Amino acid sequence: MGRSENILVTGAGGFIGGWIINDLLKQGYSNIRGVDIKPLANWYQKFEKVENRSLDLKDPVSTLAVTREIDTVYNLAADMGGMGFIEKNKALCMMSVLINANLLESSRLNGVNKYFFASSACVYNQSRQLHTENPGLKESDAYPADPEDGYGWEKLFSERMCRHFGEDFGLEIRIARFHNVYGPLGTFDGGREKAPAAVCRKVAEAVISGSHEIQIWGDGEQTRSFTYIDDTVLGIQKLMESSYSAPINLGSSQMVTINHLVDIVENVAHIKLKRKYMLDAPKGVRGRNSENTLIKEVMGWEPKITLEFGLEKTYNWIFDELSNGSKRSWH
Repeated sequence: MGRSENILVTGAGGFIGGWIINDLLKQGYSNIRGVDIKPLANWYQKFEKVENRSLDLKDPVSTLAVTREIDTVYNLAADMGGMGFIEKNKALCMMSVLINANLLESSRLNGVNKYFFASSACVYNQSRQLHTENPGLKESDAYPADPEDGYGWEKLFSERMCRHFGEDFGLEIRIARFHNVYGPLGTFDGGREKAPAAVCRKVAEAVISGSHEIQIWGDGEQTRSFTYIDDTVLGIQKLMESSYSAPINLGSSQMVTINHLVDIVENVAHIKLKRKYMLDAPKGVRGRNSENTLIKEVMGWEPKITLEFGLEKTYNWIFDELSNGSKRSWH
């Protein structure tokens, strides 16, 4: 993309959206519009050189206004959170389809050239995720369709909508399926946090309070891969620079159990905690990992930042936030 392009980032007040804008500014882009439903005071990152707007993008009048004179859209807006949120708020998650539908139609009407959609590994067929020893989910494993209820269906449907807007109207489409993105300057409390941030917060709270116990959802043997924010941002930009238009995994292939995730954070914090397993808590699928053959073929690259490195950065930031009495649970 040329540095003079007009760029819209939706979900700009959120975790990934904030880091995308941070990166675009470092690259020299100056015409950036950021939009989020949260009040500006509650954005995770806010930049003076960006045109910041607080709007509800489920309203087509808002999407028509914010896509005017825009060349490239990064759509990261969605009502979402960790497993504790998406399992109990399926209708709210499904409503995010209105954001993507309105943005796509407004992009068509206003002559947007390129459109990025942030999808999720939750689109994958659940029968492929029944065992902890997951060989990695290939892009084709999304079909036949049986995604995670609510959030996964919304993401899969929105992927198809993006595809057809590309086919029918010539909109350049890019779709990344995120695998558990984590890092500093994100949600770590309030119910919407994901596993890495939740574990970091629980360990930090144990250190600060002097407690030596941690609650773990499930038996701790469920497996996942987690992707550090720097790899996610770099992968998005590499995808945008490519000519690849179908959905692609953007995730680390370093799969670990939740128990091992806790081990790593304990090592960072120099503490050992008694584990209390909450077997009736939301657990999600049994095993999920990113199969990265396609991204290596398309980009000659895959996420490389280790969980050990990323969790140290994330834990230290959350520990400092808790020590200073801060909260990051904004909706």
